Amino acid sequence: MTDQDIAIAVCFVLTIDGHPLGAFTSCEGLGCELVMEQREEGGNNGFVHQLPTRVKYSNVKLSRPITEASKEFPTWFAKVDRGVAARTATIEAKTPDGRLITSWGLRHVLPVRWTGPQFAADSAKVATETIELSHQGFFGPGWGG
Repeated sequence: MTDQDIAIAVCFVLTIDGHPLGAFTSCEGLGCELVMEQREEGGNNGFVHQLPTRVKYSNVKLSRPITEASKEFPTWFAKVDRGVAARTATIEAKTPDGRLITSWGLRHVLPVRWTGPQFAADSAKVATETIELSHQGFFGPGWGG
């Protein structure tokens, strides 16, 4: 399989605390940003100091066609609403034959939003859902633990 095939034909498998929530066809928002604070120094007009303050993690959005596994996410969302603590998640990028390409571990994951399908009698579109997760950082290979 070529790199181009892998980039096009990939699915994302979401697991929360070891419990699989199914495969998704798209994943966006995996990323982080180092927030910088600017400090001006009196008498130094040549530059402004850039000081790192914290790392900010963007929310992750996963989308897929509605499946039997779709009932799992609203159940988890309802548990969080009743006070269930944040969880640990893993997102695995896999080829169509199930071979692992790479994975990302997420700490302190909470569901932020679930968007269900839009139905229209005059449309033959596939019913899809999107979930959005917040997290407080990555873990695993390359992330320091």
